Amino acid sequence: MSNLVDLLSPVWTHLTQVQPARAEGIYLYDADGNRYTDFTSGIGVTNTGHCHPRVVNAIQEQAANLIFGQMNIVIPPAALRLVELLNEVTPPGINQFFLSNSGAEAVEAAVKLARMATKRRNIIVMQGSFHGRTHQAMAMTTSKYIYRYDYQPLPGGIFVAPFPYSYYYGWNDEETTEFCLRQLDQLLHSQTAPEETAAVVIEPVLGEGGYVPAPTAFMRRLRALCHEYDILLVADEVQTGFGRTGEFFAFEHAEIAPDILILAKGLGSGMPISAIGARAELMVHWKPGTHGGTYGGGNAIAAAAACATVEAIREERLVENAAVMGRRLMEGLREMQAEYPVLGDVRGMGLMVGTEFTRLGGQPAADVATRVQRACLERNLLLLTCGTYSNVIRWIPPLVVNASQIDEALSIFNDALAAAAV
Repeated sequence: MSNLVDLLSPVWTHLTQVQPARAEGIYLYDADGNRYTDFTSGIGVTNTGHCHPRVVNAIQEQAANLIFGQMNIVIPPAALRLVELLNEVTPPGINQFFLSNSGAEAVEAAVKLARMATKRRNIIVMQGSFHGRTHQAMAMTTSKYIYRYDYQPLPGGIFVAPFPYSYYYGWNDEETTEFCLRQLDQLLHSQTAPEETAAVVIEPVLGEGGYVPAPTAFMRRLRALCHEYDILLVADEVQTGFGRTGEFFAFEHAEIAPDILILAKGLGSGMPISAIGARAELMVHWKPGTHGGTYGGGNAIAAAAACATVEAIREERLVENAAVMGRRLMEGLREMQAEYPVLGDVRGMGLMVGTEFTRLGGQPAADVATRVQRACLERNLLLLTCGTYSNVIRWIPPLVVNASQIDEALSIFNDALAAAAV
């Protein structure tokens, strides 16, 4: 093999061949000093920006004192400080936490907790969902077939309800909400009865499924329906959490609270850490020893980084910045939408924005999205696609982004639209 990259498994896809030598804020730099504007945030991970000084210092200080303390044996102080901080930023009803390493692990934990607490087995997920790549999480993922390709059979007891994706249906939010709730009601009468349904798991904004925010009315009525049937509402905030949508958590836009909250990605600013939170009355049903993991909660460095992340987000008002910069980004994109009809929809919350490319009649234009993405890459702007048809370009800049950086990225995107001859 002539290239070290050839030593990597081909199961990974690669947006670029860039090998960063360093990073700061919204920028990556290669060994030759070339600068790349990272509007992917490592798929929603580096909310505080690359190498935030506060996070770096926390990692360095923790590494000199305690790297690992296995949670079943000792209790790392950094983990205790982290759950204290999480208790402060989550709703009052969520007051106990389980720590693990990744979003998929947290999803698996949430499902195990829901099943044990309710003594029910079935789980409802939404069309277009992405919950992870481990087997249970994969069974719950419906955004693209590739995530499940050739892995059947997958765990059973998973039922799929339509997500209120108004642009796809061609309806307004009210019509879409009514339709999706009727379909969910039918699901509960035809496939999984309420008394055998443990939880409904939802991303308040679809991630891999296309960056589609659920209408506020849908989230509120879903919360009421779950309460009516004693079904747990689980919010998968792996990608939406920690300020991404202009609130600390996306469910706050609807002024509701879930029964179980799933956290990862932006929690650790790049360190591998995740968590689930729930009220103590649920957690008490989780029999000791029925779940766990070697590294969950024991990685003191990851916990310290997460503490610094939460503190930086709060003290630097990054949630508020995400809301303001998100509006600026959306306004700029909608101006381009008026000039380029193939830019069919611009949607989002805060700095979680999707631009969907469609032809007349609503047919997905994945080829156009790919050309525009590549034209942006040629101009050193890193953007990702998503959606079932890969026809959505998603905008995920770090929450530290400023107005001039938003404007520069918009200018590049406008040039890319022209260069791609859309």
